[in-house]
Amino acid sequence: MSEALAAACHVALDRKVRSQLRKWPQRPPGVVPSTKQPGTWLRGRPGDADGPAHPFLKLPGSDRLRTLPDGMWLHFSPSAVDPYVDILCIEACSSLQNLLDKRSRFAPSTSSLLAVCPVPWLLAPVQPNDPTPRWRLVLMLKEEPVQPLTLPVRDIRVVFGLKSRHYEGFARSQVAHPHEFFCPMEALTAERGHEDPEMRAMMSRATASANFMRLP
Repeated sequence: MSEALAAACHVALDRKVRSQLRKWPQRPPGVVPSTKQPGTWLRGRPGDADGPAHPFLKLPGSDRLRTLPDGMWLHFSPSAVDPYVDILCIEACSSLQNLLDKRSRFAPSTSSLLAVCPVPWLLAPVQPNDPTPRWRLVLMLKEEPVQPLTLPVRDIRVVFGLKSRHYEGFARSQVAHPHEFFCPMEALTAERGHEDPEMRAMMSRATASANFMRLP
């Protein structure tokens, strides 16, 4: 396969995944409220194609290099005294090289990762049938924001979607890092994939509470 054709296939796959992820709810499917994550969940990416700027990830001091996951859900701290955000990302990987590149973006680091929520995104309605602006659901915000909300990322979980042949080989021979989860690409491109019991079960494990035998 030529590089041009491979690139076109990658773009088409990304579009298909994002088209389905736009149908997923504001709270990640299968994720239930817990004392570890008592704040608000909102879907940051993908957003409507004609909507405002969407949240992104960056390193402190960087104004150019940004990470734009195919899917990203944000859990906002309920307290303005201790502001943070947890993120649950979804990345569609069309090749093993693409997987290695995307895994490196979420690898443990001595730097603090930041999540940036642009003002237009915060002011926009949470969804088409609900005119409530997103910022009103973020409990740490007490008044309408006039500048981007930039928060340190407390917890990261990433779901990687792989083509079937890559998924089978990876599942047989590789070990995932604690923050990583893997699924076949078909699970992300399926119509109403967020209702799949297996997907909901996996997403329920991709949370801050999943590492504890019981919560207080």
